This record gives sequence, structure tokens and C-alpha cells, in this order.
Amino acid sequence: MNGEERRKKIYTVLKNSDNPISGTDLAKIVGVSRQSVVSDIALMRANGAQIFSMNRGYFVQKVSSKTRVFKTNHTDEETREELYIIVDNGGCVDDVFVSHRSYGIIRADLNIKSRHDVDLFMEEMTSGRSTPLKNITSGYHYHTVSADSPETLDLIKEKLNERGFLARLQDYEPVDFWSESI
Repeated sequence: MNGEERRKKIYTVLKNSDNPISGTDLAKIVGVSRQSVVSDIALMRANGAQIFSMNRGYFVQKVSSKTRVFKTNHTDEETREELYIIVDNGGCVDDVFVSHRSYGIIRADLNIKSRHDVDLFMEEMTSGRSTPLKNITSGYHYHTVSADSPETLDLIKEKLNERGFLARLQDYEPVDFWSESI
């Protein structure tokens, strides 16, 4: 198993565990030294994986089924439409982030819940004082979206997909954000 496969396995094991797992136990599971696991976890954290540690080991915090991350791509002119789709269908855009190959994960909180919030955000973006974060990654970006139910998140996913805004992950991206929830 190569390093990327090993890191994916470590992340999957941690994500599926209800309890912290020690570095020694992870090393046995993936067949490397404990120090290799420590290095892998440091690399995954640098790439945005939310892996936490405590005296009993490592863990991935469980995220509510009422939160989902969507990877999207669109033009600057389509930003308002993307955000309207999310809020009009019952979602709150918690944040925006990009996975930059050199800089890693760059994230900004948004908390956009309504068309009014979208309009205020767009006013800021079009005033010339700021540019969308997505522009440093050729339009590709992620939104953490929360809603009152998984069904609402399914509807948002469907509407974003119908409009052609959803994008698939590339091999170099650190975590599978395409899954139902992270």
C-alpha cells in the first residue's frame, strides 16, 4: 500500500471508530511504524483533514447528518445563482474553502442563510474590495452547507447538480467531500 492509500485507510478507520485509536494500534492496522502514522496524520491535517488527538489516541469528530460539503465550480457571474439555489432550498452556507495544491486548505466563514445575506455578500464581492476565494483555484471551491434534514441537503445537491455546479474530486484532493456527510 502506498502513502496515499495508507492515509485514506487511516482516515477511514478513524472516521468509522466510535473511540479514539492510538498511533500504535493504527500502525498495526496499516503495517507501518507508529512514527509513520504520526507523519501521515500531520500530512493529512496539513491538507485539511479534521483529525484530533487526545491522550487515548486519534479521532475524527462525527459531523451531523444535517451538514454536507459540496464541491462546486462556476464563474463569478454565477456565484449569486449558486448561493440562491442553496438558500432557496432551505440551506445555510456555513463557509467556503479551497484546496490549494501549495497552500493547502484556505477557509472563510460565511453564514449565508437568506437571499438578503447573498445580496450583501455579492455587494462586497462586486465592490472591488474583495474577490471570490474560488478564483485562486480556477473556480473550484467547497461549501459546507447545513440544513434541517438530510432530505433538504439531498434536494440542494440535486438542484446544484441540475444546474451543473457540482464538481467531482481529483486524485490529489485530501478528503472525500463527495460523500453524504463528513
